[in-house]
Amino acid sequence: MYLSSEKKSLYRFLTIYLISTFLLFGIAISIFYYFSKGEIIASQNRALEFKASKIKDKLRVLHQSDNQRLPYPVIKGIDSAIYDIDGNYIFGTKKDISKQNGYLYQEFDIKPYYLGASKLVVTSKIDFSPIDKLKIRLITFMIFVFLLLTILGLYLGKLFIAPMKESINKINNFIQDATHELNTPISTILTNLELIEDLTPQKELKKPLKRVEIASKSLSKIYSDLSYLQLNHNYHKNIKRVRADEILKERLEYFKLFIEAKNINLKTNIKPTTLNIDSEDLIRLIDNLISNSIKYNKSNGSLEVTINSTKLIVKDSGIGIDKEDLSKILERYKRANKSEGGFGIGLNIVDKIVKSYGYKIEIDSILDKGTTITILWSKQWNI
Repeated sequence: MYLSSEKKSLYRFLTIYLISTFLLFGIAISIFYYFSKGEIIASQNRALEFKASKIKDKLRVLHQSDNQRLPYPVIKGIDSAIYDIDGNYIFGTKKDISKQNGYLYQEFDIKPYYLGASKLVVTSKIDFSPIDKLKIRLITFMIFVFLLLTILGLYLGKLFIAPMKESINKINNFIQDATHELNTPISTILTNLELIEDLTPQKELKKPLKRVEIASKSLSKIYSDLSYLQLNHNYHKNIKRVRADEILKERLEYFKLFIEAKNINLKTNIKPTTLNIDSEDLIRLIDNLISNSIKYNKSNGSLEVTINSTKLIVKDSGIGIDKEDLSKILERYKRANKSEGGFGIGLNIVDKIVKSYGYKIEIDSILDKGTTITILWSKQWNI
C-alpha cells in the first residue's frame, strides 16, 4: 500500500518516463512510416513504369503494322493516352489525363514518333491497401510496446520510490514503537504532577511545575496524534449528538497554560453548537487547530476562536504560511516553518477528520501576518 506522496512520486516518474519514451518512439515510428509509405508508392510507380514500357512496345508494333484498324493497347488498372508534338490528344483510354490526389502520374517521350505520337501519359489509382496494412501493423506494435513500457515503467517506478518507501516505513515503525513506549510515562507524569501541585504550597515552585505540566501536556498531545496515525483513523466511531461549544471551552481551558506562557490575547465568540460527531474526533480536530495557532503565534500575539452552527474559525497573528506551501500544507509531515518543533502531522489529521465527516476546510494565510482556518460544518451532520 502506497501513501499519497509515494503515489504522486510514482505517477510523476511514470508520466515523465512514458511521455519522453513515447515522444522519441513516436518520432522514430513516424520516420519509419514516412519512408515505408514512400517505398510502397515508389514500388507502385516502378510497376506503372513497367506497364508503360509495354504500351510503348505495343505502339511500336502497331506503327509497323499494315492493318487498317489498329487496336489501342489497353492494360487493366491504368489509363493512358498519346499526344502529338504540339500536345494535341491523339487517342487513349481517357482523353484528359491530369495529376490528381490519390493517383500515380507519369509522362514518357516516344521516339521515334510511333503513330505520330510524341508523348505517352499514364496514370493509375494508388493502391492504399499495403499502406493501411502498414498502419495496422504499426498501431498494433505501438500498443504492444505501450503495454510493455508501462509494465517496465511500473517496475522501474517501484525501484525508484523503494528508498522513499523504506524510509517512510522506518518512520512509521519508529512512530509505532514510540507511541507504545510513551503512554505509561506520560500518564504517570500527569497524574503525579497534579498531586505535587496540590501538596506544594510554595509559590516559587508553582512556575516550574507549570512548565513541566505544559511539557507533559505537549507530550500527551503528540501521543494522541501518533496513536491516531497508527490506527490510520480506522477505529470504531461513537457518533452521537455533542455540544461542540462546551467541548471547545474545555479544550481552551486545557490550553490555558500554553496561552499564558506566550502571553497571547485570547478572544472567543462561542455560540451554542450541536453536532453529530465522535467526541474524540472533535477534540482532536480542535486540539490540533488551537495547538498550531499557539505554536506558530508570536509572543504577545492574538488568538480568536469562533464557533457557531455553521462553522469553526481559528484565527491567529502568527508567522503565517507562504503561498507556495498553502497547497501542500495539509500533507503529512509538511511543516510551514522548520524552526518550530513538531512532526508536521497536525493539519493532516485535521484534514482526515474533515473529509471523514464531509466538512470543508478553508485556509487563508499571509506570511508574517497570521493564519485563519475555517471548518464549515456540512448540513448533513449539523443539527
